[in-house]
Amino acid sequence: MPLVSWAPLSIDHTLRGIRETVVLRLTAHHFPELVQPKEGTKGKNPVRDCTLNCKRTCYMPKLRWMASPKIEVALPACCPSLGEGPHWDTASQTLLYVDIQSGGVHQYDPQTQQESKIRLDGTVGFVVPCERGGYVVGLNRTLTHVDWKTQEVTPLVEVDVGTKNRFNDAKCDSLGRLWAGTVGFEEKPGIIDKAEGFLYSFSADQSHNVSSHLDKLYISNGMDWTDDNRTMYFIDSIPRKVFAFDFDITEGKIENQRVVVEFEKGTDATYGVPDGMCIDNEGKIWVACFGASRVHRFDPETGKTLQTLEFPCTNITSCCFGGKHLDELYVTSSQYNLKPEQGPQPMAGSLFRVTGLGVKGRAPNVYKG
Repeated sequence: MPLVSWAPLSIDHTLRGIRETVVLRLTAHHFPELVQPKEGTKGKNPVRDCTLNCKRTCYMPKLRWMASPKIEVALPACCPSLGEGPHWDTASQTLLYVDIQSGGVHQYDPQTQQESKIRLDGTVGFVVPCERGGYVVGLNRTLTHVDWKTQEVTPLVEVDVGTKNRFNDAKCDSLGRLWAGTVGFEEKPGIIDKAEGFLYSFSADQSHNVSSHLDKLYISNGMDWTDDNRTMYFIDSIPRKVFAFDFDITEGKIENQRVVVEFEKGTDATYGVPDGMCIDNEGKIWVACFGASRVHRFDPETGKTLQTLEFPCTNITSCCFGGKHLDELYVTSSQYNLKPEQGPQPMAGSLFRVTGLGVKGRAPNVYKG
């Protein structure tokens, strides 16, 4: 089935990028001392024939123009409930993701455009490849191993015993520990009466030792790390905040919690609730915004919005980079409990792919347990 696509919606960002590039090129041409080329680049990128009829020739570093993204529907309405947790499997060059409420674990092959899936007994919050083969999933409150070929399901360890909590989002750090959060019982998706969730890590061996890092969370959600492993980003959805922590990769500990992005009051229509997230090769974070039809790219140093992608359904849930060159952004969505006033949304529950962003992700880590 061919991919469905349409023109990019972030036209304002594209125009701003062109304007800034033109200004920078003119500045470099007429005032080269203000834009110094990197060492060894002089003579390799000349700017000639100025439109102002200037006869000078100067040299400047090559510029990356603002990309013009293309949004496609990779698989329409493939998740009947709450599509979530996309994870690019570099070994198989496929995308993994879950459908939480239906218990679905999905695998999408972009080359064949085919999807395969299995259904488990309960809610599934995440799926991550294991170094020893198969996948680890968050099945209800139990960390569980799944053999994809035989569909054998093996429980490993249970958390939040005696509660109605369930696993939500998860990711592995660069040493192969699994970090996974839980959420309290939901009468409806996103409606949490109490902050009863936790953030855990599981050791990078088959003992699966559990460490608790945060408690009293509403909806433990997206997370990722900087390339230098010194900072961990983490989302608790209901406060509508993205947090950062100092991260000790050796000990697997976090400290010095602070807010890097806070969604202001009155911005529900355009920012919604922060859900899943990922980080790109420039250190900027991409946050899926549930209830707002958008993925926003933020600068975690300033908290400012850098770019916005808009999708044809309300509940956007998570995102990750994938593809052969890790330059495609895969985005999941939900059609679970849509309200009548939100109107018909035939693309809700679809898997989307965004190309032409001009940035890349990195190969995701696998669980070594």
